[in-house]
Amino acid sequence: MGKKTIKIVTIGGGSSYTPELMEGFIKRGIPIKEIWLVDIEEGQEKQEIVGRMAQRMWDASPYDVKVHMTLDRREALRDADFVTTQFRVGLLNARIKDERIPLSYNILGQETNGAGGIFKAFRTIPVILSIVEDMKELCPDAWLINFTNPSGMLTEAVLRYGHWEKVIGLCNLSIGVMLKEPALIGKTMDELNFKFAGLNHFQWHKVYDLKGDDVTHKIIEKLYDGTADAGLPANIFDVKFFREQLEQIGMIPCGYHRYVYRQEEMLAHALEEYNDPAVGTRAEQVKKTEDELFELYKDPDLHEKPEQLAKRGGANYSDVACETIAAIYGNKNIPGVVCTKNNGALPDLPADCVVEISAIINSNGALPIAFGPLPPAERGWLQLMKNMELCVCEAAVTGNYGMALQAFALNPLIPAGSTAKRVLDELLVAHKRYLPQFAEKIAQLEKEGVVVKDTISRML
Repeated sequence: MGKKTIKIVTIGGGSSYTPELMEGFIKRGIPIKEIWLVDIEEGQEKQEIVGRMAQRMWDASPYDVKVHMTLDRREALRDADFVTTQFRVGLLNARIKDERIPLSYNILGQETNGAGGIFKAFRTIPVILSIVEDMKELCPDAWLINFTNPSGMLTEAVLRYGHWEKVIGLCNLSIGVMLKEPALIGKTMDELNFKFAGLNHFQWHKVYDLKGDDVTHKIIEKLYDGTADAGLPANIFDVKFFREQLEQIGMIPCGYHRYVYRQEEMLAHALEEYNDPAVGTRAEQVKKTEDELFELYKDPDLHEKPEQLAKRGGANYSDVACETIAAIYGNKNIPGVVCTKNNGALPDLPADCVVEISAIINSNGALPIAFGPLPPAERGWLQLMKNMELCVCEAAVTGNYGMALQAFALNPLIPAGSTAKRVLDELLVAHKRYLPQFAEKIAQLEKEGVVVKDTISRML
């Protein structure tokens, strides 16, 4: 790309994460000439609020950067060097439905690995593929840096159906682990090497000291001596993994593995919040936090990221996204944990599918680091979840109802049977505005009398 000033486009510019992203760019001194924030009409008010705050952040920095705001995606994309995506189709009301409707049937909604994640992918994959089509025309040399969840499935769809190779999917889970776990064994981050492998929100990791000795077991020991799980995101209920299971695995699962390894307890906690109007589901909690954040963002004297943003669940997002962009721009050859094409790094999966893996990042993108085969139980989980993801991607692109049923049947958080089908049908009806690929089936379901039973979801 060369050492030139660059143009960055952020789709979902009205997101509460935008100040985090601006902070990351400012800290790294990337030579940005202009930043374009793009949103839809429903997000215009938030984009204007957060866009003005973003400009204040740049004005308070040593850099002369202009923040543009638009609802015209094509205007923004022309000649972009990097396109970052952080959007939510249907906004937070859609996530509330994703969580509440399954819970009304005693099933975890879970917005990435559960029924909620499946429907978020159904809504989002067609949109990100349309962004890719615009990029092919307007900025064919740009990199797509995706932070929109479910990040792994979106990256898979971009590669498999969008045929766009210059894409990297990101998540903030791994950086949180690497920042916090070393202290458990009296080390700093630069005294350890981490190796991650798996899928987005479904990966494991091992830890080595600088002599190459595996110290994963030392961290596992610390997790059971009264020390909190250092890698647990703020948005996940803290129930410990079974010690014997982790000792057998010899790897540390990510926080989201609780939804499969301790599904009973996670479901009970989610139902407790769902049934308490004063608390509500995680989506409802996030909506309250976002409302508070945007009130803060309106302050004309605020020109730095507020501490409350950490409660939103996206801590360290800027470190991941901005470091990735800086590594590609500067050909830095630095390590990162990204969603990218497997290319043999995980031999238990096909070479052409997307995995979340430790990689070296340079001007060629992400070069995955070989991890090797997983033990039998983890291999089984990995292959099950990857094939579920592939079914989700195909259903999202084709609108094939049978394939959507297949995805539900494969998902370990959804008990297969008639109840699962009712949840699928209600979610289709609830999200019909954002699921044109399923329009014919949704019309049939409505004719058959399928309605959303959860009261709050029905009102949204």
